[in-house]
Amino acid sequence: MFENSRAFSGFSSDDIPKAKQFYGETLGLDVSESHGILTLRLSGGGQVVIYPKPNHEPATFTVLNFPVDDVDAAVDELGRRGVRFEHYDRPDLKTDERGIMRGNGPTIAWFKDPAGNILSVLEPTPM
Repeated sequence: MFENSRAFSGFSSDDIPKAKQFYGETLGLDVSESHGILTLRLSGGGQVVIYPKPNHEPATFTVLNFPVDDVDAAVDELGRRGVRFEHYDRPDLKTDERGIMRGNGPTIAWFKDPAGNILSVLEPTPM
């Protein structure tokens, strides 16, 4: 039924102008806005919409993952752009001093957008 549908994902933000600046300028994505809704155009043809929601509550899970060749290099570059990485110290989830989890699945680092939604950079695991 949906094999030819060009599906997309979406999540909310409480401040569309801040989100537009973050995704467009800080992360360098191709962002457009129409009727107060942002569209992120991702490499490979995918799209994500970010819609305004006054009573927005940040997702408690990762809403968008960015595969990169080198998480350390991505953390360095995003850090220079003002991005702060999350730090976890739980039995099942531990990050190092830079906010990078290693050796428990893919190498990954989590950060938040201005609305508090969780994003990540990760090194894809070979298939």
